[in-house]
Amino acid sequence: MAKQGNIKISSENMMPIIKKWLYSDKDIFLREIVANAADAITKHKKLASLGETAEAPAYRIDVTTDAKAGTLTVEDNGIGMTEEEVEKYITQIAFSGAADFLEKYEKAGGEGIIGHFGLGFYSAYMVSEDIEIFTKSYIGDAKAVRWESDGESVYTIEETQKEGHGTKIVMHLAKEEKEFAKEERVRALLAKYCSFMPYEIYLNGGEKPVNTPVPLYARQPKDCTEEEYKTFYRETFADYSEPLFWIHLNMEYPFRLKGILYFPKVRKKVELERGQVKLYCNQVYVADNIKEVIPEFLMLLNGVIDCPDIPLNVSRSFLQNDAQVQKIAKHITKKVADKLTGLFKNDRERFDKCWEDLATFVKFGCIKDDSFAEKVLDTVVFKNLAGEYVPMTSKFGAEVSEEDAKAGKEPDAVYYVSDVNKQAQYIRMFKDAGLDALVCDGEIDPHFLNYVEYKHPHKVRFLRIDADVAGALKEEATGDEELEKIFSAALEGKDVTVKSERLKNSDVPAVINANEQMRRMSELNAYYRMGDFPVPLTLVVNTGSDAVLAVKDAEGDAQKSAAEYLYLLALMNFRPLTPEELATFTAASGSYLASSLKKS
Repeated sequence: MAKQGNIKISSENMMPIIKKWLYSDKDIFLREIVANAADAITKHKKLASLGETAEAPAYRIDVTTDAKAGTLTVEDNGIGMTEEEVEKYITQIAFSGAADFLEKYEKAGGEGIIGHFGLGFYSAYMVSEDIEIFTKSYIGDAKAVRWESDGESVYTIEETQKEGHGTKIVMHLAKEEKEFAKEERVRALLAKYCSFMPYEIYLNGGEKPVNTPVPLYARQPKDCTEEEYKTFYRETFADYSEPLFWIHLNMEYPFRLKGILYFPKVRKKVELERGQVKLYCNQVYVADNIKEVIPEFLMLLNGVIDCPDIPLNVSRSFLQNDAQVQKIAKHITKKVADKLTGLFKNDRERFDKCWEDLATFVKFGCIKDDSFAEKVLDTVVFKNLAGEYVPMTSKFGAEVSEEDAKAGKEPDAVYYVSDVNKQAQYIRMFKDAGLDALVCDGEIDPHFLNYVEYKHPHKVRFLRIDADVAGALKEEATGDEELEKIFSAALEGKDVTVKSERLKNSDVPAVINANEQMRRMSELNAYYRMGDFPVPLTLVVNTGSDAVLAVKDAEGDAQKSAAEYLYLLALMNFRPLTPEELATFTAASGSYLASSLKKS
């Protein structure tokens, strides 16, 4: 017959686990102790608002280091505890004083209460060999209490003397943790974890608090000046270049969310150094760049997000991946998209000036988030051959129907340039013919163009400017079979197909075309170091060129040599020549020059 029993957990087994594994970063203990102090003050303020006690004249948290004694002390003038409460909340691991308070004073609301789990205090044992608590409840006749434990299984509790309500925690640091008794080390931790705690924090009795209890993001946007936004940016992220612009988030429903997201300057590469989006909960630092709340592509930005409604686990360092978190992430994404589209529509000149810094972020965002892409795709601009920014989607032709697509009809081509210098001849030919192309020379652009094609297969196909010059520039079907035979014979053994067309407004004898899809596959192989992938090349011979017609009239070796020379000339404008090709081209050039000079 099955038996039932109660699982027993002993403190001597539990404490080593808490000390070692409760938090990912050991120095986070200071955040937990100071956050508990802030909670104690918040509770006192709420009780005062209910008329159950008098509000303190000035709420504050004092942090004191004593390198000689090897102690670190955190003291508040909050609600304090009675002896019964100390035994209930401190000696019973994971019994949440915050939850108990909110249940008892439900009408006070939960705004501003930070702690949820009751384990924050025990994080101090990661650096302490012994801890003392001196506390006195706000209740008038309550006795002050001293509690002490080395964090194993035994504690002592007794009456003591203490002026005023509140709690003082004295951490006697372990020998190997004496760094936390140094003022500069603690100041740095307070700056990292407690910059925006809601009550003034003083270090070693300093005249000025080390934190900002009402940070800029917690204020109404209408009350913030441009200079204040820039100052907050410099102080928070130690970046002295001015941000391009920013988004001030401020909402109360369906969840509470405040924050500021800054668009920094010069973020060109996909592998760029990441931005820093700091996540807070009730003004308490949680972590940087938490992907569940901040979508990956938004981590290229700098910013501060404070969301009291995020569901945190025991250490406040990670998020449960639930529906609420997903709603928050979607809302942040929407606000960023709205800012970009608003700037594009209402201040196009400023948008274009910022675009070089925005481009990688926006394109990366589109690739990573389809909903973001739907909102901002019309704002994606590229320079055209005249150097003017034009929306990419303005180049899209009419959408091909499903029926036509099945019959083999393709959408109109949008031509693009990936390297202005290497493709200079093709650019000149396009300009001479009155055609345009987009300059897509960013590192992320090949991936972005692939994404757009994949998502809109019936609207657009992208062709690099050297992929189909004949298709773009031919006047009509003016092929010349005789010329094709001449060049094919001269280039026998070379991996190239010959095609002839009359090209618009161009005296260029011949150009090289590379198959777009095969070239993309080759570049992808090279990117992943998967070896060479042959790309079929086509030599397009211009039947309107005098040089080509001269080849047609030539005979024998002269004709073969001239055809090969024009091929190398076209190849030179497509890619660098190999040493052998360059030697052949140089010899032929010298021969033609000598012949020309003799005739003259």
